[in-house]
Amino acid sequence: MSAPFAIVSLLKRVPCRINFSPVPHARSFQSLAFTHVKLHHVARPQLLKSTPRLLSASLCHKYQQKHWTSTASNTTTVPTEKNKQPLVYNNWLDHLPKKVAPYAFLTRIDKPIGTWLLFWPCAWSISMAAYSTGASVMDAASMIALFGTGALIMRGAGCTINDLWDRDIDDKVERTKIRPITSGAISPKQAIAFLGVQLTAGLAVLTQLNMYSILLGASSLSLVVTYPLMKRVTYWPQTVLGLAFNWGALLGWSAMTGSLDLSVAGPLYLGGVCWTLVYDTIYAHQDKKDDIKVGVKSTALRFGEKTPQWLAGFSSAFIGLTAVAGYMNGQGLPFYAISVLGTASHLAWQLKTVDYNNTASCWSKFKSNTWAGAILWSGIVADAAWSSIAV
Repeated sequence: MSAPFAIVSLLKRVPCRINFSPVPHARSFQSLAFTHVKLHHVARPQLLKSTPRLLSASLCHKYQQKHWTSTASNTTTVPTEKNKQPLVYNNWLDHLPKKVAPYAFLTRIDKPIGTWLLFWPCAWSISMAAYSTGASVMDAASMIALFGTGALIMRGAGCTINDLWDRDIDDKVERTKIRPITSGAISPKQAIAFLGVQLTAGLAVLTQLNMYSILLGASSLSLVVTYPLMKRVTYWPQTVLGLAFNWGALLGWSAMTGSLDLSVAGPLYLGGVCWTLVYDTIYAHQDKKDDIKVGVKSTALRFGEKTPQWLAGFSSAFIGLTAVAGYMNGQGLPFYAISVLGTASHLAWQLKTVDYNNTASCWSKFKSNTWAGAILWSGIVADAAWSSIAV
């Protein structure tokens, strides 16, 4: 029998004990074992003494796992919980109390672009309804303020819902791995409790409207809840986002009139959906590499190299449907000059200058849609002012 196998056979028959003493330098287990082994009742100690280096490290490790007891194993401390470092936001959220900041971060309140994109269709619809019905400036302004509050609350609620659904995906995407639920700053149970508070606040705003609008507003919640799931099943999740984010184009009209005139609100709503497809496809191009790796879908991946052509088409549809809504509402020249041509010019600038392979460029152009919404609204306001002067 060769020496290594003789040693293994011998060790299996002989009871032994190993005591590991602290070693100042990391050494291989093979060297450490034969330096500190104390054998008892060894029948042939000369064999072990003469061939200590012949026992392979793998055999020694295997035998140690099966037969030896190490005193060191009783002193090893294994962390039971991941050490959590406080999040650093690099903005005004860092000045909030540590227990409050993660919840504020969860609502994306430090990135108001989402609130603006949710708010603008509401403002368009309210202002066009006021133009149509001759409502006072104060009535329109108070309704716009109420919808602005609702947009802030419900955008935050939408972010909470999104992050709850996507917590298994966000940790695999570079841009989203620091989100509070994914990073562990907020537990899923805490997020659900916080969502309850957000939805209660949103309901408080909704109940300030007429009953028709309360029912209409409540019916949009299914879109808000299901949108985050769409990226798992279709390359068109941005369409569902558009249906949810532009619901205010319907709700704003009904809040002002108590009913829904689809000849005006319908084109305005569908145009807003096309607008969302433009800006959120630009947004999705930021994550396209991670999306492919994770296995989620988006219009950015669906359109690929043909994104410029697709977005030009959706931009044209947005402008065309806005013009139809204005025509059906009897809007005047300022509306077409500012809301239609002005918004079209801004979108043309976006599509001409955006670099779909540059994250900073995509983020910048995405954020600029705040101004697209503002331009469209300013045309409605200018038209109302022009009409009042002309009269």
